[in-house]
Amino acid sequence: MTDEAIWYFDFISPFAYLQFARMRALAAKWPIRPRPIVFGAVLAHHGQLGPAEIPGKREFTYRMVQWSADAQGLELHFPPAHPFNPLAALRLSIACGTRWESIGEIFDHLWKHGHAGDTAAALEALARRLGIADIESAISAAAVKEQLRANTEEAIGCGVFGVPTLRLGDQLFWGNDATPMIEAALADPEVFRRGEYARIAALPSAVVRARQGG
Repeated sequence: MTDEAIWYFDFISPFAYLQFARMRALAAKWPIRPRPIVFGAVLAHHGQLGPAEIPGKREFTYRMVQWSADAQGLELHFPPAHPFNPLAALRLSIACGTRWESIGEIFDHLWKHGHAGDTAAALEALARRLGIADIESAISAAAVKEQLRANTEEAIGCGVFGVPTLRLGDQLFWGNDATPMIEAALADPEVFRRGEYARIAALPSAVVRARQGG
């Protein structure tokens, strides 16, 4: 594999938690770099609602998440409230050097153990275990805030529309369900550029739905 591989994620996404362990395992064999982004900003850019913001879809999504975790044999407990503000957790991951190890600890805090992570106070004990003595100062640092902003702008510029997403060169693989596709593309970056995949990449639309208020 020669193409750059970036894994875009937000701690607000349970699907990112579901995919995390497999991405970390793949990163032991391929140079995949994790990159925290603000999912809410991505949704706003595309004019979309998140799945947890749509009644009916919210309830089904939560059941699907829990079922998927059970099917994977992965311990999962939802945090006290969802959606929640993920900025403190995202900035903490950057303050810790955006390392797989610290990202995993934050995911476990939120999604394995079901703890809150929407404030510095809620993450204070975890931050100390990760070597951050003053979490308030760490996550308020201008460089940390700017890095998260730059990560998010980069993701939007690359066409990312959801999390988790792996970017392999100019190809995007969205969602936990796409993990087997990611494994295939890492082994052969051209696999989705050949044959029928090449044809559907340029498939025309036969109808375009008018947007409300347009």
